[in-house]
Amino acid sequence: MRGRRARHVVEVLRAAPGDRIAVGLIRGRTGEAEVLQASTDLVLLSVNLGGEPPPPSPVGLVLALPRPKILRKVLQAVAAMGVKRLALVGTYRVEKSYFASPLLASDAIDAELRLGLEQGKDTVPPQVTLHRYFKPFVEDELDALFPPGRRARLLAHPGAPDLLDSMDAGAEGAVVAIGPEGGFTTYESTTLVSRGFHPFSFGPRPLRVDVAVPFAVAQAEMSLRRA
Repeated sequence: MRGRRARHVVEVLRAAPGDRIAVGLIRGRTGEAEVLQASTDLVLLSVNLGGEPPPPSPVGLVLALPRPKILRKVLQAVAAMGVKRLALVGTYRVEKSYFASPLLASDAIDAELRLGLEQGKDTVPPQVTLHRYFKPFVEDELDALFPPGRRARLLAHPGAPDLLDSMDAGAEGAVVAIGPEGGFTTYESTTLVSRGFHPFSFGPRPLRVDVAVPFAVAQAEMSLRRA
């Protein structure tokens, strides 16, 4: 290994020849490696990939595209938590300039996802899709990405009367829709409700998107376990 990964092994993990570190092959198996040689320029490993990546999260996300600085944190968090499907959507309160961000280039997204995978000791990156306009996404693409059925549909919405205390019995997964920091408009939330999304509240405290995402995923996973 060279570059960032070699520096990480030496400067963060502080691994020396003879040490063993966790490794994984992107979209493949996980395992352990013995360090044979270690410097910030080059790390040589003897690799044994005998394990499987951790099971995926049963939760998918529909997320109003956040500003680039926040998106970077969200991509890493989503990958670390094992979420395997993320739809980034333009809504009325999303700045149109966000879609011109260099962070939305496929290689830039992949770089952030890999950092999250390393944190979560996972090898399978999420599928991230971009949808510039809300209405075509909901009408033409939502059901293909998140098929209705035994997947609960949840809408994180400020002012919703209910907390996410329980999930429908028999639900095998969930998709959570999270709006921009200003929230979905009335039209957008009404449209999602008409598509089977159940509004719920995080509570009385407004949360930034990078905090709301892991909070929502954790709540949905806990509720699925209780269902």
